Amino acid sequence: MKQFVFHLSISPKQYLAYYRGTITQVVVPCSTGVTIQFPAGLLTPFVTESGIQGRFRLTCDDNHKGSRLQRLAG
Repeated sequence: MKQFVFHLSISPKQYLAYYRGTITQVVVPCSTGVTIQFPAGLLTPFVTESGIQGRFRLTCDDNHKGSRLQRLAG
């Protein structure tokens, strides 16, 4: 399993582009310096009135399939 840790700060206004499907992929730099891309739909459970904020971990298999996104504490 591969794991990627990163921070997201997406305002409610910015998230509208993801919600409407204008933007379908999220591209973000990880704490290791590598840049990853994942489907914007994985963000849906984490949307609040203030957008999406926090540290996250994306987990996938060795072929980069079966992605799972978790919000991390702190």
